[in-house]
Amino acid sequence: MTDVSYEAVNARKNEIMKAALGMDYEAFETSPIAFDYEAMMAAPGYSLDDIARIQRATKVGDTPLHELTRLTRAVRATCEPGKGATILLKDEAANASGSFKARRASISAYEAEKKGYAGMVTATSGNYGAAVASQAAQRGLKCVVVQEVYDSHGVGQPEIVEKSRACEAYGAEVLKLTVGPELFYVLLRTLEETKFFNASLYTPFGIAGVETLGAEIGREVQQRYGKQPDVVVVTNAGGGNLTGTARGLRAVGCPDTSVVAVSVDLSGLHMASDNDFNNKSFTTGHTGFGVPFASWPDRVDVPRNAARALRYMDAYELVTQGEVFYVTELLAKLEGLERGPAGNTSLTAAVALARTLGEDQLVVVQESEYTGAGKHHNSQLSFARARGIEVRRGDPADNVPGKAIVIPERLDQVAGKPLDLSRLRNSYLKKAAQVHPADQWTADDMAFLAADTNTSVEDVLAAASSLKEEK
Repeated sequence: MTDVSYEAVNARKNEIMKAALGMDYEAFETSPIAFDYEAMMAAPGYSLDDIARIQRATKVGDTPLHELTRLTRAVRATCEPGKGATILLKDEAANASGSFKARRASISAYEAEKKGYAGMVTATSGNYGAAVASQAAQRGLKCVVVQEVYDSHGVGQPEIVEKSRACEAYGAEVLKLTVGPELFYVLLRTLEETKFFNASLYTPFGIAGVETLGAEIGREVQQRYGKQPDVVVVTNAGGGNLTGTARGLRAVGCPDTSVVAVSVDLSGLHMASDNDFNNKSFTTGHTGFGVPFASWPDRVDVPRNAARALRYMDAYELVTQGEVFYVTELLAKLEGLERGPAGNTSLTAAVALARTLGEDQLVVVQESEYTGAGKHHNSQLSFARARGIEVRRGDPADNVPGKAIVIPERLDQVAGKPLDLSRLRNSYLKKAAQVHPADQWTADDMAFLAADTNTSVEDVLAAASSLKEEK
């Protein structure tokens, strides 16, 4: 009989993953830390046009790009003369399943069907699970979603419970877990027992699906405004959203567009903590995912993560929960678009950034998501109050994750704050040195690390010298 102990299943993870993807990652690896990233990304063999065609067949892509005229006007009223960039919103809620995650799931579903798998499996907080279930339904495939839903008391956040409902509505079987280390173990066991396709968020298939999002933005902005977007703002969690969008922008001639990552600041809350699990009012797009994944991408369910946000981000902005809830209401009341708070994380930073840029500049918010039921911000705020978290109006700088959600009283209080990218880069290189000692880094390793941290070989050499001295 097959040993299904935690240790044995994890020891078999590479063979399980290989069988569940039909992809050999060893072909790309050159050292314990370096691999041929572009060769891995090219392995699926799809052009942008191929991906767009695949997506159109299952109700994905070609989503509207709205100019937020009234919100832009409101922002300019808080600026000095000549400031206040035009804000655009790519409305990804128009995709099947209601979020940009449909793009990521579409290519995995196509691959699963093409390779003869009977179904798909994914581990997710929810939006991606709904996307996989929706795409699987359209291709006649079964779907299993492994999801952390509850704390140890059996209490689930309204947003996560709503995401479970959405997965089930599209026909998926949802394995609902409590928060903890068993998520990856259950995923591996499910893949091994079902022999389904691993619809991981972090494969080249998933990232390729998002490249069309960046390409659509780049093409449409250039057609409508005769220039590249000045800034594209991206809600950042695991990094795939930013990676795919940036690659798509570059593919259609927008190399000078600044790509800005944004996360909700949940400093002080631990994502694996049973107590903290329900004391955060955002289940994705926050620093609990964004910072760890940026500083070490290969902490995922595949051998090499195709989502490598640090390669592509030009800046990283943090916003508070209260700021996002405020901008969510503003979008509905000024622009008539009621969208989910997680997708509005990047819109919140866009408001703050637009205030610092000229009126002739363009800031694009690259996605929105559906809302309603438990995903609505009022549900999240009611849940927070019920758990003893203070919710009040005031200065959002007074926000304390897990203790106080402070909603701005005025638009000019939506400010955000920058995160120092050098901290993330240093953290990344320290982790790389733990995997493979810095004094053993080859020229190829250093070239890879320079690309992965969006720096230079000289910067990596200096970091390596410092790490050797620390040792």
